[in-house]
Amino acid sequence: MPIALLALTLSAFAIGTTEFVIVGLLPTIAADLGVNLPSAGLLVSLYALGVAVGAPVLTALTGKIPRKTLLLSLMVLFTLGNLLAWKSPGYETLVIARILTGLAHGVFFSIGSTIATSLVPKDKAASAIAIMFTGLTVALVTGVPLGTFIGQHVGWRETFLAVSALGLVAFVGSLLYVPSSIKHSKPASLLQQVQVLAQPRLLLVYAMTAVGYGGSFIAFTYLAPILQQVSGFSAGAVGAVMLVYGVSVAFGNIWGGKLADQKGPVSALKLIFLLLALVLLLLTFTAPHPVLVVITVLLWGAVAFGNVAGLQVYVVQQAGHFTPRAVDVASGLNIAAFNLGIAGGAWGGGLIVEHLGLVHTGWIGALVVLGAFGLTALSGRLDRLNPIPVRVAGEKSMHATGH
Repeated sequence: MPIALLALTLSAFAIGTTEFVIVGLLPTIAADLGVNLPSAGLLVSLYALGVAVGAPVLTALTGKIPRKTLLLSLMVLFTLGNLLAWKSPGYETLVIARILTGLAHGVFFSIGSTIATSLVPKDKAASAIAIMFTGLTVALVTGVPLGTFIGQHVGWRETFLAVSALGLVAFVGSLLYVPSSIKHSKPASLLQQVQVLAQPRLLLVYAMTAVGYGGSFIAFTYLAPILQQVSGFSAGAVGAVMLVYGVSVAFGNIWGGKLADQKGPVSALKLIFLLLALVLLLLTFTAPHPVLVVITVLLWGAVAFGNVAGLQVYVVQQAGHFTPRAVDVASGLNIAAFNLGIAGGAWGGGLIVEHLGLVHTGWIGALVVLGAFGLTALSGRLDRLNPIPVRVAGEKSMHATGH
């Protein structure tokens, strides 16, 4: 595999770290900036909204810019956003920094797949995309716990300084090794994207994605304060628990993908949503017990992102049937739905923390995830009434982890 692909993977690692490391640092940031936990939780919501807007809108608006120029510009924006977070004098500046990095994230994963595939022969395209997206998985396993550790022991600002250094290394790698002559077809216009959103069956899949991840992030956004204030862990121990979570996610992603291949996306998604709801309900009862809550977090990681592959394969199947000329657009919009779910879940979780308390995020999140299970069952029933050819199921499935 060419070294340019390593630069893309490093970019994905840096971006994945900055997206999720905030979860482990919420109590620290809230205390330092003098804001409450729900306000700190908005740093998760607004980042995710930046991704959701950046992916479809900015990708369409930057369609004529050469790919290498756009890639380098995105890494500059990403690095500057993290430097702004490092030097932010207060909460408002940190909010702006999070939105800027979210915008860069959205466009990066929209164009990253096409750049990765241009670097290798056609028969290695899927492997190239998979390698790039391992950057996200590795971020959850190593970047997030390490960033949380730095934030707890040195200061949360230094975490963003470290991520901006990663962004700079990724920029230099892309500058030196990504070729300037990357061919690209013009991305879908905003009008084409709106036409995809006019398809009720695709909207149903986007609702499954948004509601499923919204339910999980109601509780996940506030995992660090739950661990500290309810379970009794020290701030320094949160990074270790995040490591347990990240390792479990890595295995869960593989398991979820194999399950979707074996059982089909709908059956796999129903099972994973049910297990996720069960784990979130369990959290309500295990949160006060340190050993039990770590076991719960381990189980949570195994199912938290295990549905990504199934959701992406399913949206590609549906798009191949209902909007065959806009499969890429439909796949990209599912990433936007994923981040809208994160934004809504973090915001809703903040309201629950403010009015009911931290421990209630678990069972309420479980109820929301059961809503995603219901939507999935409905979509499966509609499939049986109107069977869909699955000829495109495998074509784009390697977008599977592009949140």
